[in-house]
Amino acid sequence: MTTLHGLGISSIALMIFAATLTRAQENLPAQPTKERDLEYYAELAKAPEKARALKNPLESDPDAVAAGRKLFEGHCAECHGNTAEGGKNAPSLRVPAVQEATPGTLFWVLTNGVVRRGMPVWSKLPEPQRWQIVSYLKSLGPSQTNSSEK
Repeated sequence: MTTLHGLGISSIALMIFAATLTRAQENLPAQPTKERDLEYYAELAKAPEKARALKNPLESDPDAVAAGRKLFEGHCAECHGNTAEGGKNAPSLRVPAVQEATPGTLFWVLTNGVVRRGMPVWSKLPEPQRWQIVSYLKSLGPSQTNSSEK
């Protein structure tokens, strides 16, 4: 069957895509979002399955979050803001798309960067330090402004 109440399959697919995009946009930060931010978040989906499946070896290390915070302040806060809420040069890392990403996905993005959008490659940062940053990011949870405004 190629139609549903007179609509072609491509029209139905377009409506589903639009509804999905609308739901995704509802989860973005309460502050005005630059269209560019959507492209940053799309990078999460590009992580290969092997990378997504990686577990954070420092997940149970009580010092990893504090160490990751210091690393974040030194390497990431300039663009992403002091509490990862986003800044003029980079998106919030507290949105559900990032907070719900696997540790392996975040590690992959840190390692490979998003060069065409200005995020550097951090592969030269020692692997344990990248995992510490992942630990810190995962400890943040979603932005409080997002959850209180829904």
